[in-house]
Amino acid sequence: GELFKRYKGMEGEIISGEVHHVRNRELIIYDDHQNELILRRDEMIPEKDFFRKGDTVRAIVKSVEIRGTKPFILLSRTADMFLAKLFESEIPEVFDGIITVKGVVRIPGEKAKVAVESYDDRIDPVGACVGMKGSRIHGIVRELRSENIDVINYTTNQQLFIQRALSPAKISNMVMNEERRHVDVYLPADQVSLAIGRGGNNIRLASRLTEYEIDVYREDIVHEEDVELLEFSDEIEGWVIEQLRKSGYDTAKSVLNAEIEDVARRADLEVETIEEVRSVLKKEFEDQ
Repeated sequence: GELFKRYKGMEGEIISGEVHHVRNRELIIYDDHQNELILRRDEMIPEKDFFRKGDTVRAIVKSVEIRGTKPFILLSRTADMFLAKLFESEIPEVFDGIITVKGVVRIPGEKAKVAVESYDDRIDPVGACVGMKGSRIHGIVRELRSENIDVINYTTNQQLFIQRALSPAKISNMVMNEERRHVDVYLPADQVSLAIGRGGNNIRLASRLTEYEIDVYREDIVHEEDVELLEFSDEIEGWVIEQLRKSGYDTAKSVLNAEIEDVARRADLEVETIEEVRSVLKKEFEDQ
């Protein structure tokens, strides 16, 4: 019962031990007192964590259960909490409580976002965590097999927090729905892929960190005074609209600003048809 109590009290803490046994689905690790700890494959950083017998492993105590008579101590290196605790162990201000880790989200071994807040106005929490030229975060990044860690300044201002969570992308504006916890974010065309990130990682993490569902839009597509082609369905035949939309012409301006021959060729329509469409669209803008 002693062992169980001791480890139960250590849940969520970092521990290190030595690999004693490498099994197919898990590692058996011994702590300093020869207690058996278990690190399963699915709690290891995918495709990057490789340990041999005798290696030292750092991980977090994920859970402690009693199985039969002995405690079963499970470790994790993929838990968000592991990164939070590494900040505590590596960054003195976090350890001392001057800086608090407000949120951590990870795609283990790939990318992570950590929101930090400082209780001392003179201390820049992001700077303190990253260190000169990344000196402080470097050890954590190495421990996590080059996980790319974005450290951002926490704020209770939701809009600003979402903006920071999507960095490095620069946002033009956003439309928030706080009840549905949903936000539409508009960005310049060259920032969209930055906001989304490789394999969608950036937006996925930003969404988890802020607890908002985030949709990203290119801000240069629909201008206020533009009109969707679908709104002309009484005047333009449906199949024509469909052909145009399939070819990337989904608003009035997109058709009017292009060369007639190009539109005809791309949408596989007659030039006369495009001319008729254009005269309908032009009327819309002249009436305004």
